[in-house]
Amino acid sequence: MNADDLKKRTKQFALRILELAAALPNTVEGKVIRGQLVRAGTSVGANYRAACRGRSRAEFIAKIGTVEEESDESAFWLEIIVEGAFLKEVLVKPLLEEANELTRIVAKSRISASRRLRANRQ
Repeated sequence: MNADDLKKRTKQFALRILELAAALPNTVEGKVIRGQLVRAGTSVGANYRAACRGRSRAEFIAKIGTVEEESDESAFWLEIIVEGAFLKEVLVKPLLEEANELTRIVAKSRISASRRLRANRQ
């Protein structure tokens, strides 16, 4: 998967997060979860775009680390939605799987970039 593919994928993830968030109940708890999920889920794509524009490998590594954190946080809030029975699991599961997969992809990218940076410094 190249950078453009991942940009599209993270943007689609953000759009799907927004759609799911709109379905959350309008309770105090639902509003808190909605805000946290929307913030984390939409920042995955925004921060990935920023990482791709990084001026150095070190900057890329720092920004891709943020993407990893935000995608993992998205997974956390999606798990809360399922385990708290805020929405049916069948609605949330595909997004949870995508959040976990995006986390794995960007973690591998961060690790690879870190190794290359260390190798170039030696």
